[in-house]
Amino acid sequence: MEAFRGRMSCRGGLLGLTVAFLCCVGSVQCFGQSQDSEFTFLLPAGRSECFYQTAIKNGTMEVEYQVIAGAGMDVDFTIISPQGARLIIENRRSDGVHVVEPMEEGDYEICFDNGFSRFSEKMVFFEIIIEGQGGDVGGDDEFPGVEEPDGSLLEYKLDDIRETMDSLHKRLERSRQMQTVLRAFEARDRNLLEDNLWRVSFWSCASVLVMLCVAVTQVYTVRKLFDDKRRVCT
Repeated sequence: MEAFRGRMSCRGGLLGLTVAFLCCVGSVQCFGQSQDSEFTFLLPAGRSECFYQTAIKNGTMEVEYQVIAGAGMDVDFTIISPQGARLIIENRRSDGVHVVEPMEEGDYEICFDNGFSRFSEKMVFFEIIIEGQGGDVGGDDEFPGVEEPDGSLLEYKLDDIRETMDSLHKRLERSRQMQTVLRAFEARDRNLLEDNLWRVSFWSCASVLVMLCVAVTQVYTVRKLFDDKRRVCT
């Protein structure tokens, strides 16, 4: 009898581990590829570049951009709806964050314009975060092939596992997005620092040359003042 109880408890433990493993596999498959995206590109002087993002109604689309290199560190930014309406317009900005709630389904146009600059090209980073448009996880169809067990199994419930993994996935995705934004900030600060270092070095060398020229001029002037070429008769 004791051996039979031991076998039953062992089988129950193995069954619980099997269900937990199937939940993990199902959750990994259901997450799939995220609709969020980020991109870094070089915007030539006097040119504009546009990108298209598909969005459905009753969702949210967050767009964040930064100019990380280039003279002035600024661009013109525009978001255009599928019907051609300009939803967001910004002029000569170095960064910005905008949340758009699509009222219609279609391709939204995200444009960056460097037409006001004739000589300086810009390096631009932007990120698009899609929420509530099928890319989010959740729902009862996440785990196809995994049936609800009868009663409690090792005090774990599939609903609790789903909610926990859903929350973990969202937090990890948000952490990745924040790290990407922080890397863009770091790249922009580094480029700005290197540009300022070049300017400081250039003007420091120019100041040293001017000081040397002034010193030589002063020595020459003083010597000319005490240089008496008149003849003395003895």
